[in-house]
Amino acid sequence: MDFTLTQDQKMIREMVREFALKELEPIAAEIDQSREFPRATLKKMAELGLLGVIIPEKYGGAGLDFTTLAIIVEEVSRVCASHGVIVAVNNSLAAYPIYHFGTEEQRKKYLPDLCSGKKFGAIGITEPNAGSDPASMETTAVLEGDNYRLNGTKCWITNGTEAETFVVFAYTDPSLRHKGVTAFIVEKDFPGFSVGKHEDLMGIRATGNSELIMDDCLVPAENVLGEVGEGFKVIMHTLDVSRIDIGAQGVGIAQGAVDASVKYSKERVQFGKPICEFEMIQDMLADMATKTDAARLLTYRAASMKDAGSERFTREAAMAKYYAAEIVVEVARKAVQIHGGNGYSKDYPVERMYRDAKIIEIYEGTSQIQKIVIARNVLK
Repeated sequence: MDFTLTQDQKMIREMVREFALKELEPIAAEIDQSREFPRATLKKMAELGLLGVIIPEKYGGAGLDFTTLAIIVEEVSRVCASHGVIVAVNNSLAAYPIYHFGTEEQRKKYLPDLCSGKKFGAIGITEPNAGSDPASMETTAVLEGDNYRLNGTKCWITNGTEAETFVVFAYTDPSLRHKGVTAFIVEKDFPGFSVGKHEDLMGIRATGNSELIMDDCLVPAENVLGEVGEGFKVIMHTLDVSRIDIGAQGVGIAQGAVDASVKYSKERVQFGKPICEFEMIQDMLADMATKTDAARLLTYRAASMKDAGSERFTREAAMAKYYAAEIVVEVARKAVQIHGGNGYSKDYPVERMYRDAKIIEIYEGTSQIQKIVIARNVLK
């Protein structure tokens, strides 16, 4: 398997890296504190084609591949994890399922606005009593004439306060368990739909994370995404794709922590010399760099399998997400340690990176869930 990037991918990586350093790095600490959703920079990112990377040009997207999307998410997350996950969600959790499972009418109606940044997208799976077990969701959808009436609450929704187009899952037949779940495209202004609490998170604080509340929310029957009763298939396939992005986000945060640590270790002088000359610092840097590269290769492998048209890349996506999640927390922790007392201060970016890193072990399926997915595939 060849992991050499194409010339186009290298050019995009350099373009995004330059943009991230110029536009995102200067505001990363500020939006982390304020929790302000960064609409101004996202508008610029939309103009660069970063919000519809994998969507064909006929629907307003860039028409690129999943490896390129992983590269973009990594480079953005390298300086700001909030921007990184907003981009990932808009691409893989909102636009992608509408493109992959939607009708031609749905694609034409929703994808151009998602790709252009005119509207943001989000996905509604998790509920207060249904996290790692989505089959335990309590949101219901009852068909009444030409509309479905949705009732339920979703939580921990990235982009929730700002999105206008949501892919939401509900039971159309609870007696069938996972075979009774259906996916819907829900618009923010549909009657009975509202945004609840804006969460005050530990990390990725500028992502508009919130509750979604559906109280007799009326959704036209034409907004069913895919087939009635096949929503669980939409969930599982979409998560396989999204786990590649989250692996890339973990790689990006880890690489940012490595970069900051290398820079700091060359500048910080103790006992008469830069601390990078001490073997224990070198030991940590070597470990951090090696594990970050390993996570990157796992992520690229999963992305390349998707790009090659593999029907099944569940195992590889889970491995990429699991390993990236485990190493990014370790790498960020070591970055704080290398910075010493300064690493515990908000004056240095590694403090934020350490907080941002933790979520990689939790969303899109916890590390424990990834192990279950991997083990089941290994045991087949």
